[in-house]
Amino acid sequence: MSPLPELNLNLGISNRNLTSFEEEIIVTRTDSALRKYTISMIISDQEVGHVLVKINNKEIQVPTYKLIVTDDKTNETEVYQVTRDTLNFVKSTTKKSFLSFLGIKKFDKTSHLFENIAFEPLLENIEKFDISNHRILSEEKLIYDLSGNQQNIMLYAGSVNEFAKPPDVSQYFIIVDHHDGKSFIGDILYREKFLKLTPKVEMQIVRRKKVSRSFEYDDKGNIKKTIYF
Repeated sequence: MSPLPELNLNLGISNRNLTSFEEEIIVTRTDSALRKYTISMIISDQEVGHVLVKINNKEIQVPTYKLIVTDDKTNETEVYQVTRDTLNFVKSTTKKSFLSFLGIKKFDKTSHLFENIAFEPLLENIEKFDISNHRILSEEKLIYDLSGNQQNIMLYAGSVNEFAKPPDVSQYFIIVDHHDGKSFIGDILYREKFLKLTPKVEMQIVRRKKVSRSFEYDDKGNIKKTIYF
């Protein structure tokens, strides 16, 4: 099922590029007569590229998917990339060439197998989370913690090179904006400042039609083979 019915196709695309950090005090009000606006993040099922992530001391390609951010006051839409696969190293296998018995190893080919632990909606095509109250913000990173299906999940924006999965986190999503997360962080802070009240932040995850079970990589970290369920 495509995420398009969830979107307003008439939304304007903003070219705003906020790469600097602005610390703003967001005042929470409890007056029920005041409208609470919502910032929406939609993690789609549309694969759009790759990002290099360091796992088990090896930098490997991880597929990225379209991430759409908007809110119901400005209706401004920004598009980012986000990972959806949490990979764990399994084993390395070396296929020896016919010259290997002569001691010439440069033609041997080693592949590395990583298993995938993916978070997918179980009951509906789209699963929604309210992540407003589970935020960690600093100048360099923005983290949302959420739980679902008896799992601890993390949405991370910041330097991909400095990302490290906490031991209590089972799955994670890494936001990619080619500015070490600062464009995404600036976007969220801009919307919060503009909306005045502390907004609800809702994340929607669209279930993929095909989910990989594991990935096979070459020595350079490129995907050689994707194995599906």
